[in-house]
Amino acid sequence: MRVIGLISGTSADGVDAVLVDVERREGRIFLETLGTESLPYPDDLRQEVLDACRPESGRVDRICRLNALLGEWFATAALRVVEASGLRPDDVDLIASHGQTVYHATQPGQEPPSTLQFAEPAIIAERTGRTVVANFRPRDIAAGGQGAPLISYVDYLLFSDPQHARALQNIGGIANITYLQPGGRPEDVFAFDTGPGNMIVDALVADLFGERFDRDGRIAASGGIDAALLSELLADPYFAQPPPKTTGREQFGVQFARRLRELGEARGLSPADLVATATALTARSIADAFTRYLPRIDELIVSGGGAANPTMVAWLADSLRERGFGPMIRRPEAFGVSSDMKEAIGFAVLGYETLHGRVGTLPRCTGARHAVVLGQIVPGDNYFRLLRRILEEAG
Repeated sequence: MRVIGLISGTSADGVDAVLVDVERREGRIFLETLGTESLPYPDDLRQEVLDACRPESGRVDRICRLNALLGEWFATAALRVVEASGLRPDDVDLIASHGQTVYHATQPGQEPPSTLQFAEPAIIAERTGRTVVANFRPRDIAAGGQGAPLISYVDYLLFSDPQHARALQNIGGIANITYLQPGGRPEDVFAFDTGPGNMIVDALVADLFGERFDRDGRIAASGGIDAALLSELLADPYFAQPPPKTTGREQFGVQFARRLRELGEARGLSPADLVATATALTARSIADAFTRYLPRIDELIVSGGGAANPTMVAWLADSLRERGFGPMIRRPEAFGVSSDMKEAIGFAVLGYETLHGRVGTLPRCTGARHAVVLGQIVPGDNYFRLLRRILEEAG
């Protein structure tokens, strides 16, 4: 089945789109990537997204308009990846859209827990003519989970190994980890958000240097890490909170970056020092999570934007060695999966599972009472044909 996966991460850089051919055999997922496309947000749209994420600026009129605007943007990304693959929209069976997370409030004490993703799926279905699965996270939350991390189930399907213990560390805006024990079952998978990924670094680089991100980690490499400030930041209660746990821009967003900058400037730190300290916060908070919660690891598979930051990856490797972890660090490409598109591929797989009526969550990872089928289906022009095909496959 040909499925498009769409996502814009917590960094809100733009839409990642991937077209994959997905097949499930003997309990495993097999896929072939047919095409990829990235559609960056222009600066004004990105700022609109970031403003919508903040309670002080996220007015209802802006939110309403933005949901429709991002629907158009995601639909455009879907059509572009089809074109890049040399296919037509009619050649695609399904679109799975995570959308753009605007608010994720599932921490203890936030009652009722809730989440909000934008990019109106009805617009995607209308522009493409394809059936769309979207709004993945609320069902897990309704079942008592935190709505994240969801890709851990896909990590199990794609990366589990009978002999090697593997950890998959995604470093997007937020960093999350999946642990796969050798020969483990789905119920053995362990996953959680470790804390900030690129989000704080990106915010500081934007404010201090007028750039979207620290390209190749050059700014961090040119600065110095303030050990005392780093220790103070690592004392944030989130890091010691036991899994299952998830976090987002609400906790490690602009306000956190602003506090880091104020504390650092009061200590006389340069802009490069601030970026270096924020980069070290990501690396060391991940390494601390390994020490607190994970057993031995043979292979560490690093993906997301942070995987393209050699300074961050090097500091992470150093921090792991200091704590007695010495795994082989690999990229998803070694397993036939694009590092940049891993999350989009993950939601393509989850959408495929939803359409077939199969659960897409691991309760041990999200904290839900039981596994659930994720998402909501918006019928496209091909909906009846899809249902008939699935029924025929089921016999």
